Amino acid sequence: MPSTSTAKLRTTMVQYPGEGVTIKAFVAQPESTKPLPAIVVIHEWWGLNDHIKDIAQRFAREGYVAIAPDLYSRMGNPVTKDANEAAKLMQTLQSQHALKDLNATTRFLKSQPEVVDGWKIGGVGFCMGGTFALTQAAHNSDVKCAVVFYGQVPPTDSLKYLVAPVLFIHGAQDTWITKQEVARLQQGLQQFSKPGEVISYPDAGHAFFNDTRLDAYRPKEARDAWQRVLAFLAAHLK
Repeated sequence: MPSTSTAKLRTTMVQYPGEGVTIKAFVAQPESTKPLPAIVVIHEWWGLNDHIKDIAQRFAREGYVAIAPDLYSRMGNPVTKDANEAAKLMQTLQSQHALKDLNATTRFLKSQPEVVDGWKIGGVGFCMGGTFALTQAAHNSDVKCAVVFYGQVPPTDSLKYLVAPVLFIHGAQDTWITKQEVARLQQGLQQFSKPGEVISYPDAGHAFFNDTRLDAYRPKEARDAWQRVLAFLAAHLK
């Protein structure tokens, strides 16, 4: 599902310090002479693969500096297509390390002259990355909005710490992130008066946005979700 924009991009791999680790990340940005808002793109359990790099480039074509940090930097930057190996990688990844590395990523962005004011930063995560996008929105005030594609919902009580608006995108046929879990998120947002919206697609399942997963990809729903994501990010970052 490529972007319709034809903007020229600059892409590169970068490195920056975290706590006890050097984090590798993919950066895509339009050729622009003015500072731009930034998006942290958080990968699925497969690792920092070409699909996530492609999504970063889609955001860049829409006028953002997009950075996709490798949350497996502490493990040697593995990338896999094998679900069993991906599951082991995700289980090995410690949540506190992932959040520290995401915090290091926003610090890195704030130091870059290409990022407007150093403050207009949003997060977008998918599956495992969606879980961390939602968690980071409750821990890092540098994040001004968060888009969560079918990520796990943390304990309801932790939602009271959200510091950023949330757009949660879900496929109702998802057997990993159930309707009950999504309903709990909606109830928590309402209970703690936190700004958030849940979009659920009745005929879509888990990973429906991933156009490299033909078993899961739902092009109609993916196109609609993309437009909603762009509108949400523009409202909070542009």
